[in-house]
Amino acid sequence: MNDNDTKRLSRLTAILTQLQTKRLLNATTLAEKFSVSIRTIYRDIRALEQAGVPIITEDGKGYSLMEGYRVPPVMFTEAQANALITAEQWVQKNKDTSFIKDYTEAIEKIKSVLKRNTRDKVNLISERTRFDQNTREERNSSSLSDLQFALTNFRLTKLEYINEQNNTTTRHIEPFALLSTENWLLVAYCRLRSEFRFFRLDRIKKLEILAEKFEPHKITLQEYFENYY
Repeated sequence: MNDNDTKRLSRLTAILTQLQTKRLLNATTLAEKFSVSIRTIYRDIRALEQAGVPIITEDGKGYSLMEGYRVPPVMFTEAQANALITAEQWVQKNKDTSFIKDYTEAIEKIKSVLKRNTRDKVNLISERTRFDQNTREERNSSSLSDLQFALTNFRLTKLEYINEQNNTTTRHIEPFALLSTENWLLVAYCRLRSEFRFFRLDRIKKLEILAEKFEPHKITLQEYFENYY
């Protein structure tokens, strides 16, 4: 296998990974990402189709994988695995318990698909890597995972929220974005105030994800900051 063949095989694998992680991708985006021509991307897509990958082409929109199709587990390089394990140490400093729990469980699943030799090495990295952390700091929220679900599924959420005056109010909110600062912040449209508001996760006394769905807000996070912040 010559160098060009190796590069193409690597690109085909990367395109397949991109298709698995994105709902829809167009040829222009893929061409820019891999620094090749659009015609090359067309050939790559045909090659994947000929290999039996069920790619759906939507005219004028792009490509997606057939619903239900799953690519076999991705094999991580040692460097990639080390990066994820190192990040785990940083995650342990996070103040939201649900985030720590979900990330730790995800890392355990990742470790399970690593080759034994690589797994032994990343376990050693995990044992020998430490970030400065104040172990006396208490975890002050546990709502991040629920809010991520509400945000991505456009579910109306009911909060019992303690404001700056230490008063508890009930809010029905439409989660829009999550920001990591000294404390986690939620950006959400508050139906009580009829505007976007910030909510500190450590001030959420009680959270309930409701069955009602809301209409997704048609702005990006950057546009939000430019227009509202």
